[in-house]
Amino acid sequence: MATLKDFSVEEKLTAVLALQKIDSKIDEIKTLKGELPMEVKDLEDEIEGLQTRLNNIDAEINSINNFIEAKNNAKKEAQALIKKYEKQQDNVKNNREFEAINKEIEMQELEVRLNEKHSKDATFEQRDRMNLRVKTEEKIKDVEESLTVKRQELEKISIDTEKEEKILAEKSEGAKAKVDPRLLTAYERIRRSYRNGLAVVPILRDSCGGCFNVIPPQRQSEIRQHKKIIVCEHCGRILVDSDMNDKLNIKG
Repeated sequence: MATLKDFSVEEKLTAVLALQKIDSKIDEIKTLKGELPMEVKDLEDEIEGLQTRLNNIDAEINSINNFIEAKNNAKKEAQALIKKYEKQQDNVKNNREFEAINKEIEMQELEVRLNEKHSKDATFEQRDRMNLRVKTEEKIKDVEESLTVKRQELEKISIDTEKEEKILAEKSEGAKAKVDPRLLTAYERIRRSYRNGLAVVPILRDSCGGCFNVIPPQRQSEIRQHKKIIVCEHCGRILVDSDMNDKLNIKG
């Protein structure tokens, strides 16, 4: 049985071309899915971020509520002291005691006004946080609705293509095993260099099927002879003649 090293250049080219055609079919499926997987992930991340924001808002509201409660309690304590001091004024023995108690009453009245102001300011802040909470909840709802739609779209495409994608993935692995190791390394490197994933391309209308630069007639003749691996001088892709490309048909 022949090893990969025993294969002719034509057989090596056929093997890497077959791999390219299989991988291109896998790429077509990924293109069909488009940006959906990334969009789903982005929406999931956005919901997570919004939920974190909501939790932070709740913590802030809780802190404000505690602050308001503390200020209201402090106000009640000051008001209770005022009543206490007012009663003491009825039993004073001299002006000195009266003035001292009156000062205490004034201080507690100031304390009441100060606590009222703090409580009022905090109430406005609480209202802002509640409004922000409502808007954040609405945003989460909108994003969740978008996520549901995107997930359904992705699930439908995945169901439609899952079987074919699995078969092609297995074929790709099988095809790789038939490609000369050095040629496979070059193929994978070139494939990573281009967004369309084309590393092996045919000559189309006397031009490279990848970058569309013209291939000289002498070069085209050498490619048709299948005596050596030839790459495009402009883009570095592996070139095959159109006859070889057309004869090799890969089914999904």
